[in-house]
This record gives sequence, structure tokens and C-alpha cells, in this order.
Amino acid sequence: MGFSLVGSFGSHVLVRNSRLGTVKFQSLSGKEMINYNFMVPKFKTSPGRALLCKRELVDFEERTSPNEVSKEIEQCYQLIHRLGRGVVYLGSSRMGPNHPHYLESLELAREIATLLDCTTWSGAGPGIMDAVTKGAMEAGKPVGGFKVGREAGEWTASNFHPYLPAESYHTCRFFSARKHGLVDAAIRNESSERTAVVALPGGIGTLDEMFEILALIQLGRIGSKLPVPFLVMNYDSFYMKLLDFLCNCEDWGTVAKDEVASLWKICDNNLEALSYLAEFYDLPSNDKSEHEIKMKSTRGTVP
Repeated sequence: MGFSLVGSFGSHVLVRNSRLGTVKFQSLSGKEMINYNFMVPKFKTSPGRALLCKRELVDFEERTSPNEVSKEIEQCYQLIHRLGRGVVYLGSSRMGPNHPHYLESLELAREIATLLDCTTWSGAGPGIMDAVTKGAMEAGKPVGGFKVGREAGEWTASNFHPYLPAESYHTCRFFSARKHGLVDAAIRNESSERTAVVALPGGIGTLDEMFEILALIQLGRIGSKLPVPFLVMNYDSFYMKLLDFLCNCEDWGTVAKDEVASLWKICDNNLEALSYLAEFYDLPSNDKSEHEIKMKSTRGTVP
């Protein structure tokens, strides 16, 4: 067995070109000595790399064939076929149950699931994704998810969801497959399908997903035949600076005037989102009023 130590900085150790075997490192953190043990599998196509951060043990897995990604995409599609398309939620994995945006997201997911009578799709992780999952479950509607083994927040070392049935989510190795699943879950193939993309407050991962889907809508890859509503939940003006930046892009000429505004709907609160979806899908006015009344009565309460 051989390996080369590229470098270490702080509590991080980077190892590359390791062959099959067991490698043991000791890293000094303060007064505590921490041991690292991991197995590095042998690959035929490329050298291996592993990154150890503090006390985390990283399971090393590398794509050895594009067929692996294709197979995982197929598994995502099969899950969508079983549960049905619906509303796809994007959002932070860091905002916990005590955060006001968590509570608003839970409330929104519950009401949208009831209003549109559809499946709720998310990243099946912690934070706001957890709020969305619980909200849809409270509504008694189907819930599906495309999980990754490592989130930016909690549940970082598990491929399993703590309470969702295993048959209702898929844990993805590859982010590309996960994105394929999230996009396909929102596409409308029939006029009777009620789907949407809802962007809740989030960080880098959320922005990545938001703008990839926005670009697909802009290019007509999503909604070319049957439009899909794209809602941005601007709770407490969370996205205001981003919206200002996009206005600056118009001034610089990198996007057309009012182009971005035509691709999504900015909603400051849940009532605006529900009203927009009810109008978009031409739902009976009495259904719309019923949900608005319910939202008003539950606002400010903790489920």
C-alpha cells in the first residue's frame, strides 16, 4: 500500500493516490488526540482522494462509469412515477425548528399540499426541508424526496431519513442525479397535473438549484408546453438584495428588461403564494377563500 500526503491545515488532512488498504492518521486538536481510520478502495480509472474534516469520517466513493449516474437517474424517475409529480421545494438545511422561516415553510407546505392535492417533493434533509416534509405529512398528502448522504447541517453521516418510509425517498450519490429528479418531479406532462417550484430561504445549494431551474425555464426546457409556476418566498425580505442585483443586471444588459420577473413570482408571505397558485390553476373561488381564511387563523401559531 502506498499513499502521498499532499498537505494538512488545521484539522484537515488531504490524502491522494492511496491504494487499497487501511490508513490511520492522528490529528492533534487542542489537547485532544483524534484518530482517523478509513478504507480507501482501489479504482481502475483514477487515483482516489479523501478529505477528513475534524472528526468526520468520509466514506470515499467515486464514479467509475457514467452508467452509475444513469442508473441513479432512472431510480429517481421510478420514484416519481410511483408517487406522482407535484410541488418541488428548495431551501436551507440549516434553519431549525425555532427559526420563524421554518414555521412559515411548514405552514406553507401543509396548505399547498391541500390546495393542489399533489405530492410534495424536497431534498428530504434537515432544516427547512424537514419543515416541508412535516407540513405535507400533516396534510395527509404523499411526500417524496431526493436525499444526499451529507447535508450542510445535521444528519451529515446518514443515508437514511429518521421518519420517512424508505420507499418514499431515494438517497443519491450524485448531485446531478438528484437535480434530474427535482426537475422531473415538477414538469407537467398533463394539463391535469398541478406542480410548482417553491424556493424558500437558503444558501449556496439553494441558489444553485434555483438558478439552474430558472435557466431551464428561460430556455423553454421546463414549461414549454405546460407552464410550471416558480415561486420565490421572500420572507422578511430575505431575497431583496438578490433581486436588486438582478435589476442591476438589467441595467448592465446581461438580462433583458423584466425577463427574470416574467419567469417567477416573488411572494412576501404564504397568503400571496396560495392566492397565486389558486389563480394559476383556476381553482374554484370558494376553495381559495377557504384556504386564505385558514391561513389567517393559523398565522403566528406553532403547529
